[in-house]
Amino acid sequence: MASWSEFAADEPRLAEAIRLLMQQYGPGYGYLATVRADGGPRVHPVSPVITDDGLFCFIVDSPKRRDLERDGRYALHSFPPEESDDEAYLAGRARPVTDQARIDELASSLRAAPHVDWRIFEFSVDVAMLTRYGRGGADPFGDTRTGRPDVQVWLDPAAAAAPPVSGVVAPRRSRRPRRLAVVPLNTPIPLNTAVPLSAPVPAP
Repeated sequence: MASWSEFAADEPRLAEAIRLLMQQYGPGYGYLATVRADGGPRVHPVSPVITDDGLFCFIVDSPKRRDLERDGRYALHSFPPEESDDEAYLAGRARPVTDQARIDELASSLRAAPHVDWRIFEFSVDVAMLTRYGRGGADPFGDTRTGRPDVQVWLDPAAAAAPPVSGVVAPRRSRRPRRLAVVPLNTPIPLNTAVPLSAPVPAP
């Protein structure tokens, strides 16, 4: 798992562009996705802190903090800019910061309220993605789109090379292209009914 500083050292321009989107309104703003106890997703607005040392978040006692304490997996998405649809995305694992000197330094530099029940988490970066849509934006019905969005993706080389978790079978990659069943919008399909790829599509 790469730290933010390791990611930034490997891809400085991409890291800087993501940081600018996360901090476009001054303080950091983003949507944090965590994993609930039942396995479902949970999304919350948060204020991520990006320093030269890492990517952090002060999280008060809340469902999202209990999610991270139980299952550190996270995804973080930037707030939408006012003049574009550009977006930044990070994913990895969050771990509580336990070094008291580091906690004191971060709390002091950010003027964290001492009487509030917060806890600092550091986010590793397994995946980083930046998407720029250009002047046409992401609106599929806009008439100013200039083509496909520009997408930059960084994957932590160490995470990609890590052996699979015991008991988890990695999906096999197929060289055959995927085939999709195309069904007209007005075709009735009963619930819990699979549509075979080779089946003829009923006429509308």
